[in-house]
Amino acid sequence: MSLELNREWENLSCLHIGRLPARASFIPYANAETARTGKRGRSPHYQTLNGMWKFRYHERVREVDGRFFEADTDAGAWDDLIVPSCWQTNGYDQLHYTNVNYPIPYDPPYVPDDNPAGAYVRDFNLPEAWTKKKTHIVFEGVNACFYLWVNGRFVGYSQGSRIPAEFDLSPFVAAGRNRIAVLVLKWCDGTYLEDQDVWRFSGIYRDVYLLSRDTAHIRDVFNQPLLSGDLTEGKLRSEIETTGNLTVQAEIWDPSGKLVGRQEAQIDGKGTIELDVPQPQLWNAEQPRLYELFLTAGQEVLRFRMGFKKVEIVDGIFRINGRAVKLKGVNRHDSHPELGQTIPVNHMIADLKLMKRHNVNTIRTSHYPNDPKFLDLCDEYGFYVIDEADLECHGVTRTGELEEGVFHKLSKAPEWREAFVERAVRMVERDKNHASVIIWSMGNESGYGPNHMAMAEWTKARDASRPVHYEGADPRYYSDPNTSCLDMDSRMYASVKEIERYALDENSTKPLFLCEYSHAMGNGPGDLQDYWNVIYRYPKLMGGCVWEWCDHGIAAETPDGQRYFAYGGDFGEQPNDGNFCIDGLVFPDRRPHTGLLELKQVIAPVHIDAEDAGQGRFRVLNRYDFSNLSHLAVSWKLEREGEVLQQGRSGLLTAEPGKTQELNLPYDLPQEVPGPFVLTCSVRQQQDTAWAEEGYEIAFYQFELPGAQGVLRQELPVIREYAAFMKAEEQEGRLTVTGFDFEHVFDLKLGMPLQITKQGVPLLSRPARFNLWRAPMDNDMHIRKEWEAAGLHHTAMKVYASRWEPKPDASVEIRVDFSLASYTFEPFVRGSAVWTVEGTGEVKLAVHADVRENLPFLPRFGLELTMPKGTEEIEYYGFGPHESYIDKRASVRKGKYLLSVDDMFENYVMPQETGSRYGTDWAIASNVQGMGLRFTAGEPFSFQALHYTAEDLTAAQHTYELQRRPETIVTLDYRMSGAGSGSCGPQLAEPYQFAEKSFDFAVTIQPVFKEEE
Repeated sequence: MSLELNREWENLSCLHIGRLPARASFIPYANAETARTGKRGRSPHYQTLNGMWKFRYHERVREVDGRFFEADTDAGAWDDLIVPSCWQTNGYDQLHYTNVNYPIPYDPPYVPDDNPAGAYVRDFNLPEAWTKKKTHIVFEGVNACFYLWVNGRFVGYSQGSRIPAEFDLSPFVAAGRNRIAVLVLKWCDGTYLEDQDVWRFSGIYRDVYLLSRDTAHIRDVFNQPLLSGDLTEGKLRSEIETTGNLTVQAEIWDPSGKLVGRQEAQIDGKGTIELDVPQPQLWNAEQPRLYELFLTAGQEVLRFRMGFKKVEIVDGIFRINGRAVKLKGVNRHDSHPELGQTIPVNHMIADLKLMKRHNVNTIRTSHYPNDPKFLDLCDEYGFYVIDEADLECHGVTRTGELEEGVFHKLSKAPEWREAFVERAVRMVERDKNHASVIIWSMGNESGYGPNHMAMAEWTKARDASRPVHYEGADPRYYSDPNTSCLDMDSRMYASVKEIERYALDENSTKPLFLCEYSHAMGNGPGDLQDYWNVIYRYPKLMGGCVWEWCDHGIAAETPDGQRYFAYGGDFGEQPNDGNFCIDGLVFPDRRPHTGLLELKQVIAPVHIDAEDAGQGRFRVLNRYDFSNLSHLAVSWKLEREGEVLQQGRSGLLTAEPGKTQELNLPYDLPQEVPGPFVLTCSVRQQQDTAWAEEGYEIAFYQFELPGAQGVLRQELPVIREYAAFMKAEEQEGRLTVTGFDFEHVFDLKLGMPLQITKQGVPLLSRPARFNLWRAPMDNDMHIRKEWEAAGLHHTAMKVYASRWEPKPDASVEIRVDFSLASYTFEPFVRGSAVWTVEGTGEVKLAVHADVRENLPFLPRFGLELTMPKGTEEIEYYGFGPHESYIDKRASVRKGKYLLSVDDMFENYVMPQETGSRYGTDWAIASNVQGMGLRFTAGEPFSFQALHYTAEDLTAAQHTYELQRRPETIVTLDYRMSGAGSGSCGPQLAEPYQFAEKSFDFAVTIQPVFKEEE
């Protein structure tokens, strides 16, 4: 017999049955001492139901046994499944990633009849004392809807995947053994409102627990810290709702543990307690000072950590505690590579510490309320949170052409109004007491209409202390929307020029928030510095959140044991959006991408400029909003080509927020030493914090200083002494040039060096070649189509003429006229290359090239050399230690680096262009004995050394598909286009496009035994 249900999951008029009204998140304790620990398990009024449950997965709900929930059903043969967890990460159902597309047909409110269901059963014991009180059960997160039975009796139904559901079990439980049964459905009408860009997980994935409540108890609390106009006087207004007539005692303790005030009130139903807090210590993300409020009623003590703060918008400027604040944020999903959306507390803490270490101060909970424990941690560590309702119906755009109104179908539909508003209600009620929440967000990418307006209006009526955000009202989506209920304008992926236009537009009177910008997918983002140059310039621009924090990869393993991170489509699911979930600043295991290092430097709270670097005079700008710089100091070092000449440490910094101070560094520039010199100033912590150790670097700044006009490096024997050994001989299209200790071979038909040797050691394993192609970055997603349509990925070289001649200085010159082209198309590049072999063995290349007019901007132009197996040591003077590009180089510093070829490689989940070093002065690729090639150029160049070709990286879709070559592929680039954030953001900015139509490139290749030099 199958289970008979009333299909509440397809009934818009039934959002729940028997669920208690939403309330603030709290746990009742027996006394203040245990409440202060914040450990739920220390409360006698709390009992976890986390742990092992019996579980049975059904591909369709109609297959569920009609008696599974009964008290005497034998579930012993069922599977064991830990709760909380996502059933897909435990081998059930289909792992499925989709972004915009709904995973079901668009037929609201209906979902497929083949609706997967998970049946959960477990027994639990209830103490005798609990039966004399109220017993509640709280589900903090169940995706997507569920039915609940206790001891065979139906308790209720709920939907709304990321918001708690609480039920009163008192009529259903007894002392001793009890049985709970839960049926979770994968889809319901709420699925149309939960179309976020995520893996689609199901099950009881957040905590489940029982609460024992006094018959008359505090049902809800809304703590409102109030501040005087000058912020010097505070008052805590605690609005309390009870289920009966109660004596409630309130105590408030300051951050140092001192009792500030105590008051008692008799409350029957609803009442208010107000406590004066003179000279309150204010909460902000830099100084997260938390007061403790204890409410005692009957046998229960409730503890709330709260912060005094004031959030307001004045004259179009977003302010906290009276000061204009820049939100330096990231978008964060609940995401774990093994557990899906089940997030352990230590994993949350690791995220927050990593954010703090990289100067992030803001989190947008994209696109739903995160686990309530996460907000507790944000209060404590100090983060500004844009708390976002569990609402996204992006897939509606695929139901027709994007004509006016399609995006807004559900947002305008009256029958969906209650479902929309309830998601705001349940979020606000749960999170209203958190200091970290500074903005309420009405969801994401759901069009805009009366339903959103109703959400915003209810929110503002309930909590006037925080502004309301919703990006979907952007006029780009909706002509002339009524946005009076929204307190800020918001944009996704607006260009730098667009946000500057907004800042300069006198008709734009609200602050602008970039809720998503700088798409960090793969090797990116590459435009952060440009955004923040403008954001800092204009007060109306309040900052933004990079998309996004982490790659949403699933930990997987190939049949032969190679571990990798899987993405959309790897499990055969349809529809899927491929690797678009691999778009974060950190890998799934939280190893930082170079993009996070870039963000850290760009949004650093300290900036140093040179006033007179030659005299050691600098100016330090404090970009903190509330903190002076007394917790920081500057250490410095003066170097020449990596050699430290002088170093020291400044005294403590003192500048107040937004102010500058002079910094004088006591170095003396050597008068007779040729430059340039590089001065590095490192801004470091002076004490341990909760997220970093003493000495941790917050930011760094470098300055290049001129030195004396020195002579060039003295050559070994004079060139004329080598002339007698020079010999050039052509045979069957190959030119062999022999000198004192080298023999170089040129293939005149290919127009390229075939071999370069020193002391008989071969230093090439394949002919050199010119290269226009780079393995597309994720942010090349759109321009890649143009590159491939033009044929740039199949480039071959045509040699029109190749001739050589000895020169009077005993050098040998080879001139090559060439073009680079692909089948079907006219040549992309026509040019000439002049190779000159000097008596010292140096090979100089000078290229002049003209680019076809009607081409898109090029990926790159470079010389590619394949060096033999064993070429594993890379030494260079330039920017490092990690990769850098023309628009992604704020986080690298000039220096001398010694790395392995593997060190040069950033192993992106989706292989792509990686490892280039922008602005290199010189580089040496050698074996571990120092035998190799040295590269120099007239101008700094981009340098890359990998065990993969651009074609290898292009072809591979996953890391395990890369076959590491024993050879080392060295590319010396005249120029490479930037990284940008074009996978979702604007096209790469023009200054970073390699769009030159004529250029000259010169590079020198010197065979070396570097240990002898």
